[in-house]
Amino acid sequence: MCRYGYLILFLPLFYFFSQSIVAEPLSRNAKFTVVIDAGHGGKDPGALGATAKEKDITLKVAKKLGALIEENYDDVRVIYTRKSDVFVELNQRAQIANNAHADLFISLHCNALSKKQRSPQGVETFVLGLHRSKDNLDVAKAENAVILYEKDYSTKYQGFNPNEPESYIIFEFMTNKFLDQSVQLATWVQHSLVRNSKRVNRSVRQAGFLVLREVAMPSILIELGYISNKEDETFLKSASGQSSMANSIYKAFSAYKADYDKKSGLIVSANKREEVLLDETPEESTPATATSESIAAGNSEYRIQFLASPRKYGSKASAFKGLSPVDYYKDGSTYKYTYGSTSDKNEALRLLKKAQRNFKDAFIVEFRDGKRIR
Repeated sequence: MCRYGYLILFLPLFYFFSQSIVAEPLSRNAKFTVVIDAGHGGKDPGALGATAKEKDITLKVAKKLGALIEENYDDVRVIYTRKSDVFVELNQRAQIANNAHADLFISLHCNALSKKQRSPQGVETFVLGLHRSKDNLDVAKAENAVILYEKDYSTKYQGFNPNEPESYIIFEFMTNKFLDQSVQLATWVQHSLVRNSKRVNRSVRQAGFLVLREVAMPSILIELGYISNKEDETFLKSASGQSSMANSIYKAFSAYKADYDKKSGLIVSANKREEVLLDETPEESTPATATSESIAAGNSEYRIQFLASPRKYGSKASAFKGLSPVDYYKDGSTYKYTYGSTSDKNEALRLLKKAQRNFKDAFIVEFRDGKRIR
């Protein structure tokens, strides 16, 4: 069947999910509400390592994260989708968040590859969106496969099949009004896990996760590491590693909450929250700056966006992995870094291929008169 034939079949699914994404809360809570979702559970073990199970790791990190928030914030309500080893269906996880009119949804998971493949290691933080690489699609397939444990999943999810790429076409037509806030939190979480927990950085990504589709609030999904990697598994199953990751995510949450309070006009008393914000000194004094070719006014300029961070890096930062020239633009409090500059689309494709050697999720962005238009 052709691509557009599949689109017709999945339009009802698109309507179902889009309604939940754009739905407005019926009322606001007196307290900021965060829902912490420990992935998998019960009859669904999730990814399996040599000796550890994903469902156990996510639950322990979730409870540690929730405890940190509850200990330090009187104005935040923490809700868990599960607090024990029980199976919770994906749509029920979303319903818990939506029924609570939550302000934030954080889903915790562990990644894995089959034993036939050499496993990478590192953390990656996802937001809802169209996957830009096969790796992202594979992660989404693995996490969405949990619905196969549910009764009547084909009916419940309007014919969605987690193993069929055609099921994901609807993402091309979906808009998520919470994307900016989700990306901001995801960027801070990724940065904090890399900086504070010393995890290998696999960047912020977009992919089609069912659990994120149905929640009507800013939301992220964190892959805490590769349980199929020996070093990652050792860290993930250790009490110290779990505490470190919970603390890193907590720091990012604190930065997000402070920004939320500021934008909401709330007065926040000076306390230890201020100590956990993610500002830090750049790696060098010279900032990344524009070294692009001269583009005539009114003409399109193409750059390759490869990195987003709350941090302002120097021009030769190791995070750029040798890419030069590098420029950046600000989107809220996030620095978005771009490589190269050209008015020629073919040259832009060449630059993209080069950037994707080290940054698989790099993509082309278009500027006009110094402002991003696409």
